[in-house]
Amino acid sequence: MTNQVDLEAEIQRLLTEHGRIAEQGITVQRRDNILILGGDVESPQRRDEICRQITTHFPDVEIACDIGITRTQAPNEVEEIS
Repeated sequence: MTNQVDLEAEIQRLLTEHGRIAEQGITVQRRDNILILGGDVESPQRRDEICRQITTHFPDVEIACDIGITRTQAPNEVEEIS
């Protein structure tokens, strides 16, 4: 069985080298028996694709996807300041 450091390195490698992901801003942290993916991406679709690829490549590992969404476009509405 792969040790945890190797597993985390494999996940980081997949995050940066996979053609559909190519993401360097995602962190992998271990808490108890769960690997938690963290960081921010530009859309819910991108987050879902990253989580899907990781869980597909590592089906025997419990993964929690705690990736946030960062707005990358200008706001559509005017912000009211009182």
